[in-house]
Amino acid sequence: MRKAILISALALLSACSPREKPAEVASPAEASQMAEQAAAAISASSQSMASDSLSRPDTPREGTCLAAIGKAAADRLVKRCIQVSPATHPPCNVQNSCEMIQGEIDRSCAMYGADEKKPAECTA
Repeated sequence: MRKAILISALALLSACSPREKPAEVASPAEASQMAEQAAAAISASSQSMASDSLSRPDTPREGTCLAAIGKAAADRLVKRCIQVSPATHPPCNVQNSCEMIQGEIDRSCAMYGADEKKPAECTA
């Protein structure tokens, strides 16, 4: 009986063990070349991100409210938008278009009923 249990256990263990050939290991020269390529790709990506104007919110990008009307006016529009928008993530950001920001202000102000007093930001 013991022998049968032992044979069954060995059969189960051998069925679970991998039979595949281990993956080929790169030679030191190949590994060095792959490391250099990875480092170059990371460096290029870092330089691209550093020059991206998205990482600097005060840098105007084409099509943004900041570029269209300037920092002071865009900041005022964003402030109005934040004051009236009930959205959890409103588009009140100088990097969005002025039309998008004004649209959020208009949408938010339109939610007030005829008998409700609208905030001053709705009439500005």
